[in-house]
Amino acid sequence: SGSGSNPFQHLEKSAVLQEARLFNETPINPRRCLHILTKILYLLNQGEHFGTTEATEAFFAMTRLFQSNDQTLRRMCYLTIKEMANISEDVIIVTSSLTKDMTGKEDVYRGPAIRALCRITDGTMLQAIERYMKQAIVDKVPSVSSSAVVSSLHMMKISYDVVKRWINEAQEAASSDNIMVQYHALGLLYHLRKNDRLAVSKMLNKFTKSGLKSPFAYCMLIRIASKLLKESEEGHESPLFDFIESCLRNKHEMVIYEAASAIIHLPNCTARELAPAVSVLQLFCSSPKPVLRYAAVRTLNKVAMKHPSAVTACNLDLENLITDSNRSIATLAITTLLKTGSESSVDRLMKQISSFVSEISDEFKVVVVQAISALCQKYPRKHSVMMTFLSNMLRDDGGFEYKRAIVDCIISIIEENPESKESGLAHLCEFIEDCEHTVLATKILHLLGKEGPRTPSPSKYIRFIFNRVVLENEAVRAAAVSALAKFGAQNENLLPSILVLLQR
Repeated sequence: SGSGSNPFQHLEKSAVLQEARLFNETPINPRRCLHILTKILYLLNQGEHFGTTEATEAFFAMTRLFQSNDQTLRRMCYLTIKEMANISEDVIIVTSSLTKDMTGKEDVYRGPAIRALCRITDGTMLQAIERYMKQAIVDKVPSVSSSAVVSSLHMMKISYDVVKRWINEAQEAASSDNIMVQYHALGLLYHLRKNDRLAVSKMLNKFTKSGLKSPFAYCMLIRIASKLLKESEEGHESPLFDFIESCLRNKHEMVIYEAASAIIHLPNCTARELAPAVSVLQLFCSSPKPVLRYAAVRTLNKVAMKHPSAVTACNLDLENLITDSNRSIATLAITTLLKTGSESSVDRLMKQISSFVSEISDEFKVVVVQAISALCQKYPRKHSVMMTFLSNMLRDDGGFEYKRAIVDCIISIIEENPESKESGLAHLCEFIEDCEHTVLATKILHLLGKEGPRTPSPSKYIRFIFNRVVLENEAVRAAAVSALAKFGAQNENLLPSILVLLQR
């Protein structure tokens, strides 16, 4: 990525503000003005600080551009107004221009003008544009209606009581044939009523009976229903649960997934209640769309943590995903199988993971380590296979979280299986020879000081620990010194040589 890749890389704020004076020239040059506005927006989005005076000057110069009829320039002005609304003074000067565009004949201006107007409007001005907002919410043009509904959502934070008066218009918009308008209107209705449980229940009842056209609105209803279910005492016998379950048979994939995910995340779900959700996720596992396969296997992975038996039915589908070209899907499939599989399948699965573990991101490597950790507790006899695998992972490149997960896993194996102590400590000794993470080095040195003196041949750990005294930063050196002291205190025959080392 050379400097040529970003034309705005070396922009100077003062030079850009100087250029903004071109806005006052006549006739207006739309192309040049567009370029200058782009630079101003770039600087604002990069976090450049604009003083109130300079921001206000640029803002006032920009208002002149409303005289041009260039469509792109006008829409760029709306964007600039939204970005500068909080840093300039007297931004309400553009109210009349925006109101004119909002109520004008040009549909392409109306939606963006509403959004810009609502950014500069405060509680006192809201009543002045209330009539226009109500009309816009029920406008026949979907982009205008959606802009008005979403702007109303933002305006609620400023003046809830005024926006609440628009509820009839919002209800009309919620029966729109346009999927985005219906979704946005449902969101507005919910936020206007969310503190009144009874009103929310009635709203849910109404929409679940009448049905919706918008898959986005269905997803929102599922979220509202599952929130009510989690808060209620009714348990899963309620019509809310029946509604969520019925969405598993929806024609839209996003709705089916949302319903399955909602059921899986409900507290105290029984295996019988989980079964239909697991079944649809099982179907998604063989979808040609990678995003659906990923969503399914990731969600099944979560189910396997609490209800491994519920996922066993999907084992064959998960086996097929091990060879998926998408490494993230393959990793999740294997780690899910590790949670649900039998002891006999462990060796084979570990072999398959090791073939591509170096190609996946740290985030998924951590998932693998967590699965191994759970396996060690489930099948203690497999700890030697796991230990070898983990030690190989320790040698790979990786970030702190990944290495910490491996170290924690090895430590828990050592603590739970005394016969694995020596091989585990040996792997950790090798790791601290080249470890850039102070936290991990001190943790391992503390463990060596605690467990090392009690092993059959404690002297073999001394060299690794003493190297840390010589080569590392203060925190690691201090940990190494106290570890050496523990060896000396607990082994009489090592005491003289340890004293010599400490005196160095």
